[in-house]
Amino acid sequence: DEGAHWSDQALKVFPEAELSLTKPNLPNQQDITHPIDKLIDVYFDNNNIEWEEIIDDRTFIRRVYMDAIGLLPEPKVVDSFVTNNNSNKREELIDSLLNDNQNYTQHWLSFWNDLLRNDYYSVGGKQPITEWLYKSLMANNSYNQIVTELVNPIKGSEGFINGVKWRGVVNASQRTEMQAAQNIGQSLMGVNVKCASCHNSFVSNLTLDQAYGFATIFSDSILELNRCDKPIGKMAKANFLYPELGSVEGKTVKDRLLKLAEVMVQRDNGRLYRTLTNRFWHRLMGRGIVEPLDEMDNAPWDANVLDWLSADFIDSGADLKHLIKRIMTSKVYQLPIVNYKKEEDLKTEYVFKGPVTRRLSAEQFSDAVSQIIAPMYPQAAFNPNGDDIKAIRIWHLEEELERVVLPEPGKRYFRKSFNVTQQTLKKGTILISVDNSYELYINGEKIFQNKNWKAVDKIDITQFLITGKNTIAIIGENGGVIANPAGILFALKLDYESGKSVLIKSDETWLSSRELPKGNWVAIDYDDSSWMNVRNYSTGNFKNWGQLLDFTFKPHNEKFTRASLVKQHPFMKALGRPSREIVTTSREDQATLLQALELTNGEFFNTILEEGAQSWLENHGNDSAIIIDNVYKRAFNRPPTNEEKSLMLSALTNTPKTEQLQDTFWAVLMSPEFQFIN
Repeated sequence: DEGAHWSDQALKVFPEAELSLTKPNLPNQQDITHPIDKLIDVYFDNNNIEWEEIIDDRTFIRRVYMDAIGLLPEPKVVDSFVTNNNSNKREELIDSLLNDNQNYTQHWLSFWNDLLRNDYYSVGGKQPITEWLYKSLMANNSYNQIVTELVNPIKGSEGFINGVKWRGVVNASQRTEMQAAQNIGQSLMGVNVKCASCHNSFVSNLTLDQAYGFATIFSDSILELNRCDKPIGKMAKANFLYPELGSVEGKTVKDRLLKLAEVMVQRDNGRLYRTLTNRFWHRLMGRGIVEPLDEMDNAPWDANVLDWLSADFIDSGADLKHLIKRIMTSKVYQLPIVNYKKEEDLKTEYVFKGPVTRRLSAEQFSDAVSQIIAPMYPQAAFNPNGDDIKAIRIWHLEEELERVVLPEPGKRYFRKSFNVTQQTLKKGTILISVDNSYELYINGEKIFQNKNWKAVDKIDITQFLITGKNTIAIIGENGGVIANPAGILFALKLDYESGKSVLIKSDETWLSSRELPKGNWVAIDYDDSSWMNVRNYSTGNFKNWGQLLDFTFKPHNEKFTRASLVKQHPFMKALGRPSREIVTTSREDQATLLQALELTNGEFFNTILEEGAQSWLENHGNDSAIIIDNVYKRAFNRPPTNEEKSLMLSALTNTPKTEQLQDTFWAVLMSPEFQFIN
């Protein structure tokens, strides 16, 4: 407006990291064997820092468990590890944890979901990539393969690129092709393309030409450059951000994506490998070698450490577990935690002295509570080990003024008839969960009842079945004082000696009645022709349930739902789990007022503590001493000190009540020793 000239020239005024990656030579210290430790030893010498003694076994096993699989070690495992005299036991423990594919995957899934903006729901063009991602981590696919399948999608991974469409087009710099470029630039390359999407960047050397050239790769048509949302009459030419790595030109988007994937994963693209290496270092050590994590042109506090690790990562075949192990087996990883009083000290004039204090993530905290106290989340949004039963939640059709409404509290009555053929029946097994409670009848005989909808009952009903017609009858009760979701989830598997199996499940063929029917309505020969068909309450506005882990005929050993498999929950949101509407490469680590309120007065959290206290008292009776010992060993991986035990005994008394134990749990879970990875 004042007449200043707007420069269109590409001015290299900002620092820019070398694109190529050369593996530095290691120093020749005879008394140090680990490559990272050799490099850090030189760094320590240059900064007049003395090596600290490594942490003890109890601290180490808790740290490595939390970092590798996101769970607390069981007390017996801790005791066995501490008394083990094998000099190589720490590396063997790391190997065993990284080889626990299921727990490794379910822990690291949160990291990748944050980074790739993946969540458990579909909105517009945003499609989850969860199944593809889970399988990739379970198989320990190389990072090269993961990047290739993200950039040049295969079936199941398309949501990474296509997922930007759901945000819509706000202006030229936010069109879907540009969002794809921004997404890939930030998450995989550690570069800010957003600023250059509107004009030449103010924070890096990226230009408007480069941003539009990158976005053109994902476009079906030629893009015209827009500066600050105004067209400038110049057409973009498809180009990678770093064209020296190779051409990405092609006639179609598919052709260009294939070339882009090939260009990105080549060894010469050191930026790809440095970026992930830096993210993993930050994850395991509390601060990146380069900060912020998405500005990889910033100077590292030690370029040799970053480049050696990145090159070693490439040499391993881009093996993610190799990179994790390489960091964990170093003496550096096993140093005592360094506390910084001010967050600013981590950003300015930073000198590396060892791992930085880290709080448990929302998922780690939730899983630890599930391990110690009581399962926090009954349902999973994604259940990798479940059956494909496709049963739905059903309930009596509730209508008001010709509109379907939430069910009112009270009892409803349900029937389903089926046939058992004359073949020899081997076994009949039921899976059932009813929100809120139920009574189950088979052929007029009461079989089971339960008031805990979070539990799936697995019931053998073989002895109650007959050849010919059989009838299932259920009294379902919806609790509460106002209308709220209700539903029956049911599956019956009939296994015959011939090897044939038949599945009867909750679906819309079931019949229901609002009022208590007259006569023996649970009998096989009862006339239910006047009853209504049920409604599917698993869809639309009534979709309130995920997948219960136990709703499967397969054997499994999961004791609770891992928090990483749960859709966004208000409790985890309060503890810092992001919405995943944008790329999240690091979570806010500072405590907030919302967290304090949720952890002190939150109804959800206190209900879990109450349920856990009731369960503990049922299992341990009123033996306060045993309860205290077990709580400390499970939460802190150590027995209580005499002072701690005395204090806890005075709080619990000899006949502990639910509220007293609930308060004890709360005090333990709020302690810094529990909430931080030490």
